[in-house]
Amino acid sequence: MKFTISTALLAVGLLSGCQLLDRSTANYYEAKDWVEDGVFTQGVEGPVVGKNGVLYAVNFAQQGTVGQITEKGTASLFVTLPKGSIGNGLRFDRSGNMYVADYLGHNILRISPDKKVSVFAHEPAMNQPNDLAIRDDGTLYASDPNWQEGNGQLWRIDTNGKVVRLQENMGTTNGIEVSPDNTVLYVNESIQRRIWSFPIKHNGEIGEASLFYQFEDHGLDGMRTDVNGNLYVARYGAGEVAIISPQGELLRIVKLKGQYPTNIAFGGEHGQQVFVTMQKRGAIETFMTEFAGRAFAGFY
Repeated sequence: MKFTISTALLAVGLLSGCQLLDRSTANYYEAKDWVEDGVFTQGVEGPVVGKNGVLYAVNFAQQGTVGQITEKGTASLFVTLPKGSIGNGLRFDRSGNMYVADYLGHNILRISPDKKVSVFAHEPAMNQPNDLAIRDDGTLYASDPNWQEGNGQLWRIDTNGKVVRLQENMGTTNGIEVSPDNTVLYVNESIQRRIWSFPIKHNGEIGEASLFYQFEDHGLDGMRTDVNGNLYVARYGAGEVAIISPQGELLRIVKLKGQYPTNIAFGGEHGQQVFVTMQKRGAIETFMTEFAGRAFAGFY
């Protein structure tokens, strides 16, 4: 039987009591609270939605944890990371493994579906792995900023855990995402306020960078694409999410309640609910969009 995201997530929502925004009554692009202030630390980051429809984010209640949100306003501990590890970006692969950018340990951790935590990849030359992107074949890409020096690196992590440095001497690499067709890698430089696009080759290597978009003010953080290839960018300090077309045209600004969004994930019954982690608030906001996220176009 073919697995469909919309029916599966709806079933999970009914079984677990997960409350989803009603598409018929919710206003598109209107931000609301999903998790209130102080439930997560100011290190709240890396939102991601699993096959089970549950939303996950790092640093629930204290640093070095991953929390889970099963319905509006209901968060609990999912797992505690090993001592000395603090997570940032999160991603799932097709098998349900969760990958964690452990910026203190210079690791990419893997959490299996039965919640066993292991080191998937370790690279001492990493500054502090920040955010993760994943291709459909399981290849990971990691941003790696050096905030003190104002520069950064870009890494690929193969499915066997091999780490390959793709770029160095970039700006402060932060948000990172893959296009729906797996042919473009987007990477932003937070302090420099630039977004770059790299063509992805069949072997996972990347080609020459092109400047995709340049902002005039405020920082940049996490990014995600929808099924049409539109790029959703958390604008740190601006309190907004910018939506940019695959052609580099600014389509819309979504105003948030808080000022410091850190990252973005798609979820909900039809994949059209956007979750945004909010640093200063230690909270998570949400809004509905017209298009489902890339992850809901068959990635799972």
